[in-house]
This record gives sequence, structure tokens and C-alpha cells, in this order.
Amino acid sequence: MGKLIIFSAPSGAGKSTIVNYLLSQKLNLQFSISATSRLPRGTEKHGVEYYFHTPDEFRQKISNDEFLEFEEVYEDKFYGTLKSEVERILNSGGNVVFDVDVVGGCNIKKYYGDRALSVFIEPPSIEELRNRLINRGTDSLEIIESRVAKAEYEMQFASQFDVVIKNDDLEEAKAKALKVVTDFLSTKW
Repeated sequence: MGKLIIFSAPSGAGKSTIVNYLLSQKLNLQFSISATSRLPRGTEKHGVEYYFHTPDEFRQKISNDEFLEFEEVYEDKFYGTLKSEVERILNSGGNVVFDVDVVGGCNIKKYYGDRALSVFIEPPSIEELRNRLINRGTDSLEIIESRVAKAEYEMQFASQFDVVIKNDDLEEAKAKALKVVTDFLSTKW
């Protein structure tokens, strides 16, 4: 039976880069595709980047208890992890890797307990996080400041994770993540 690895971090901490690195290793990891009620952007396709649902469809799935975790980020803009997605991966013999916000990460860990490893990617500092978000060039200063404020809040959750990896050197952080995940996957229950 497969295992679950949860990665959470404030926006800009390097979580997605580390998850993508791990997916390129021979760890039998499969990415858990999240569901959302937002519209596809660019070339995004249903079942590839996200499972796209209308807000009403999303609410119906919530009332049917189909989510491990979900959040209404903005009015009618939901994101969540479908139980069916996790079961699909586990039933195919894979290990599941999640890239989720910190509250979602804590909820998934509670649900699966010791079968899941939760990893928090910590930025070197709030100031460095702000610089990374600015250098990305994808958001306005107003959005960056709201993400920085959210990051300060999310940092308070780090102690609830099994492992905290400080990403002040990306290659070092990737190596630590690889070791932690490899060790977890090799342990027997």
C-alpha cells in the first residue's frame, strides 16, 4: 500500500520546485491533482493541472464529503483535495505527493496519520520571501504584500509538521527533501 508525502509552505518558499524535483526521481511518486472552482488559465486542462468544477459542483462535492480538505480562498473560488484522487493513485500502486497550503497539509496529516509524512518548506526569511515574489514578476505589489502577510501567519504552523526544511540554498533543500522522503518510503509499518 502506498504512502503519502505532504509538502506545504508559504507562497514563494520553493515548495513547487522541490516537489517537481522529487517527481523526477525514481520514488514512484504521483502528484495529487487538486480540484478548483476557478476557470482554466491558458492551456490548462481538466484532470491535468486541476479538476475544474463550477462553484455549485464544488459545493455539492463538499456536501457529499468528497474532499480530504478544501478552502474557499475568495468568494466562489474553492481549492481542495478529492479523496477519489488520492485513492486513484494509491490503488495504482503509487505514492502520493501533495503540494498544498499549510492548513490543508495539517488536515491531510490528521486524516492519514503515520501513513503520511508532512514536510514544511521554510523560507530563509520574510524579507527574502518578499524578494522572491517580487523577482517572479507575476504579481502586483498589493498581491505580494498580502502573500507576505499570509506567509507570516503560515509560518506559525511549521511546528505541526513532521519535518521542517529551511530553503536558504535550493540544492541543499532538494537534497534534504530527497533524503527525508527516501527514508520515509523505505520504512516498513
